[in-house]
Amino acid sequence: MTMDMRTLTGTVTAGVEHGCLLLGEHLLVGGDRALIRAGAYVTVTGEVVPDLMTTCQQGIPFVVAEVRPG
Repeated sequence: MTMDMRTLTGTVTAGVEHGCLLLGEHLLVGGDRALIRAGAYVTVTGEVVPDLMTTCQQGIPFVVAEVRPG
């Protein structure tokens, strides 16, 4: 299995369920929650995993491997 690493930059928004955080259309899974919080402007690197099961009912799952401010 090859990983398709991508980088996204933008402002994190809160999802409709508690604890769910989005960056655009992507649901952010994992990563440092001290940096990934609603309203934060971040750059995340990771992999889109569309078939990943989550409790959040929105967004395309994006498994975060690295996060940095701005």
